Amino acid sequence: MMSSPNINYSSLAEANPFREPEQHDEATTKADDAKSFTAAAHLDPHNDHEPENEDTPRNSGIMIHMVPETGRARWNHIEDLDSFFSRMYNYQQKHGFQVIVLDEVFQVLEFGFVVWLLTFVTYCIKHDVLFGDTLPPGSNPTKTTLSDVGMTTGECVAKFSWFTYLVIFIAAIYLGFRVLKMIYHITQYADIKKFYNTALGIEDTDLDNITWHEVQQRIRKVQAEQHMCIDKESLTELDIYHRVLRFKNYLVALMNKQLLPVRFHLPFLGEICSLSRGMLFNIDFILFRGPGSPFQNNWQLRDEFAVRSNQTELAQRLSKLILGVALVNLLLSPVIFIWQLIYFSFSYANILRKEPSALGLRTWSNYGRLYLRHFNELDHELDARLNRAYEYADRYLSSFSSPLAAVIARNLLFVSGGLLLLILAFGIYEEHVFQVEHVLTIIAVLTVVGVVARTMIPDENMIWCPEQLMTAILAHVHYLPTEWKQHAHTALVRNEFSNFFQFKAGYLLSEIFSPFVTPFVLIFVFRPKAMEIVKFFRTFTVSVRGVGNVCSFAQMDVRKHGNPDWQLNSDLEEFAKPQQTSLVGGKTEMSLVRFTLNNPEWQMPKEASLFIKGIREHAIEELVQAKTSALQDNPLTHSLISFGTIGEEYCSIANSVLAAQLSPTQMELSQSLRPGGFPVAGSDFRQMLQQNLTASVGPLDSMRRLRLSRAEGRLEGPADTLLYSLYGVDPRLSKNPMSVGVADMCLSALYLHELSQQKRKARQSRIVEMEDEQPGPSHWQRPPGPGGAHPPPPSSSSSRHNVITSKAAESTPLLGSIRS
Repeated sequence: MMSSPNINYSSLAEANPFREPEQHDEATTKADDAKSFTAAAHLDPHNDHEPENEDTPRNSGIMIHMVPETGRARWNHIEDLDSFFSRMYNYQQKHGFQVIVLDEVFQVLEFGFVVWLLTFVTYCIKHDVLFGDTLPPGSNPTKTTLSDVGMTTGECVAKFSWFTYLVIFIAAIYLGFRVLKMIYHITQYADIKKFYNTALGIEDTDLDNITWHEVQQRIRKVQAEQHMCIDKESLTELDIYHRVLRFKNYLVALMNKQLLPVRFHLPFLGEICSLSRGMLFNIDFILFRGPGSPFQNNWQLRDEFAVRSNQTELAQRLSKLILGVALVNLLLSPVIFIWQLIYFSFSYANILRKEPSALGLRTWSNYGRLYLRHFNELDHELDARLNRAYEYADRYLSSFSSPLAAVIARNLLFVSGGLLLLILAFGIYEEHVFQVEHVLTIIAVLTVVGVVARTMIPDENMIWCPEQLMTAILAHVHYLPTEWKQHAHTALVRNEFSNFFQFKAGYLLSEIFSPFVTPFVLIFVFRPKAMEIVKFFRTFTVSVRGVGNVCSFAQMDVRKHGNPDWQLNSDLEEFAKPQQTSLVGGKTEMSLVRFTLNNPEWQMPKEASLFIKGIREHAIEELVQAKTSALQDNPLTHSLISFGTIGEEYCSIANSVLAAQLSPTQMELSQSLRPGGFPVAGSDFRQMLQQNLTASVGPLDSMRRLRLSRAEGRLEGPADTLLYSLYGVDPRLSKNPMSVGVADMCLSALYLHELSQQKRKARQSRIVEMEDEQPGPSHWQRPPGPGGAHPPPPSSSSSRHNVITSKAAESTPLLGSIRS
C-alpha cells in the first residue's frame, strides 16, 4: 500500500557529505572497545517496546571526571554524554535509585528462579506419586503430602545427566554476566544519584513531582556553570534530545524511508507486517552498537562513510555482518525460543487465570510505535500520545465485524455454554465429578472458547462512525497514510491499521516465534538493503558541534528536508527539496511543531520560526475569511469541525473559536481582505456550526491528570500556540495549562493534513490542465525503448484518477466530519 520511494543517494551525497565532528584532546585518545554480542540480551523481558542499551556505554573508560571543589563534586567534563543523559532520563522515569536497584536485583533473581524451578520440577519431584499412578510407601493412602512427592537434594543430584550439568554450567556463566552487569549499572546510577542530589538539587523523593522538562532546564544551568560538554558553552534542548535519542532518530528515518525489514512473506501466511523486539535488538546491534557497525562509538560515524568510493566495500562489509548475526540467531533460536516461551508463560499465567479475555485486548505494535514516532520524541512522550489514541483505536477496530464469523461464534458460544453448564450442574450435585480425569481441563478449554467467541460477536448498540474515529486517531497519532482518507470504512484500511494496533495474543505469538523468523528475515529481507543503508548513512548524517554525528532529519530543518506539500511560506516552499530528501507524511514538519510545543524555550532557527509563524498566520487568515465572507469552506474550518468531533471539551473549544468575535488584529486583517466588513453571512456560519459540532466520539482523555514525571512539556504549558492565535487563552484550558499543548497539537495535525491535501489537489489539477493543453505523446516523450518504441507516460492515468477521486471527496473534511 505504501510503495518504496526512488531515492538517488549518489547525487545527494555529492552535494551534502557529512562533516567530521570537531575533536578535542581527550577524544583523540579514545579507542574502540571490543563489543560482545550476547544473544540472550535480545530476550530481555523487561523491555516492553524497544531495546534499552543506553545503560551500557560503548567505551569502558572512566565516564565521569569529578574534582572536589568546596565540598561538592564538580562535573567539569563527561566523556560520553549520550550514556550519561540516557541514564539521567531513565533515572527520572524509573523514580530514583532504590527502584532501579531493586529492579536490577529482581531481574537477576528472576533468571535464577526460572533455572532452579525447571531443574526442581524435572529432577526433584516423584511424578508417579504426584499424578496418583503409585502410592508412596508407608504413607496414608487417602492423603498425599509434599514430603511424599519431593526428593532429597542427594536424590535430585544423582539423577542429573551430563546434559543437565552442561545447561546449568551455561546458565551459571550467563547468571555471572548478569550479576556483573547489575553491579556496573548500580555503580553508574549511583553517580547519577549524586548528580541529581548535588548538581541539580533534586532529591529522589521529589522525582515524582518534577517533570523531565524541569530536569532538562536544570541540566542546562549546570552546563553553563560547570561545562559538562567542553565543546559548547551552553546546551540547547535539542542537543539533549539528540544525545538521548541519537539512534532512535535514525530508526525513525529508516522506517520512513522503508529500509527496515517490517514487511515480508511467510509460507502459507502471505505478507506479514511485524517488528519483534528480537528484530529490533538485532538491527540496533548491527547498525549502532556491534563490532563492525557503522558507528565507531556512541556519537561518531566511521570516517570511511564520508568517502563515496567506499560505498561498495562498506555495503559488502555490512552484508557480511548481517549474515553473521543471522547465523548466530539461527544457531541459538531453539534456546531463545524455549526461554521466551517459559518467560511469557510465567508472566501471563496469573493474568490469564483470572482474566482470559486479556488476550483479546489490543496493544500498539513495535512497528506502529516506530512508524508513528516523531523525531526527538522521548519514550514517555510517545506513550502519552498513543495512550490518548488507545480508546479511539480500540473502538475503531471493534466496529468491524464479519457476519460469517459472528454466526459461527454465536453457535460456538451456545455449544460451549451448554457443555459448561452441564458439567457445573453435575459438579454441584456431586462434587466427585470435579475429580474425574481432565474435567478441569475441559472446563478451562470451554471457558477460553466462550471468551474468544464473545469477542467475535459485535455489540448491537454500537454506532457505526469509522470516519470520525479515524479522525480522532489521526489527531493524536499525527501520522496516517494519505491513501486512507475517506476510506476508513473499508476492510483494506482496517487491516492496515491493525498492523499498528494488534491483538495482545498476536503480539505474544509473534514474540515467542520470532527466534525462528528473525534469522531468515535478516538474510532475505534486510541483507539485500545493505547498499541502500550505507548510502542512507552517508547522505543523511551531519555533524553538530558539541553533539557529534546525528541524523540530518532529526534537525527538523524544514528548508532542507521539508516536503513541498507541507510548506506554507513561499520562501521555504521555493527551497524545499524534492522527495528524495524529504519524508513521507510530513514527518519533519509535524515533529517540529510538536517539539516547539513541548519545549517553548527552544530558540528555533529562522526557517523553523518562519514555518511555525506561517501556520498561525495562514490559520488566522482563513478564520477571518470564514467569518467575513461567504467562503466558509476552507482547511481551517474543516480542521476545527473535525477537531470538535473528538470529544465534548474539544467540541466546546472548536465552537468557541468559530463563534467568537474577531480580535482587533483579526479585524484589521478582515478589513484588508474584504473592505466591506462583516457580511450577513454570520448567521449561516452559526447554522453550519450547529449542524457540524453537535456530536462527539469520546471524552477528552488528554485532560486526565498524569504523574508529573510522565507529563509532556512544562507545567506552565506552551507560551504560543495555534489556539491562542485563533481565540486567546481559553479559561477551560487555563486550569490545566499542560493540556493546551495536547489540544493544540491535535488541531495542528488536522490542519496541516488538510493543507497538504489541498496542495496535492492543486498540483494534480495543474498536471491535468497541462495534459489537456498539450496533448499527445510528444510532451511526455522519453528516450525510445527496445525496438524503438516510446513507453507510455508513467503517471498521467494515475494522476487523472487521483484528481477525480479527490474532487469527489472535496466537500468532505479530512477523515470524518459529521457530514462524512
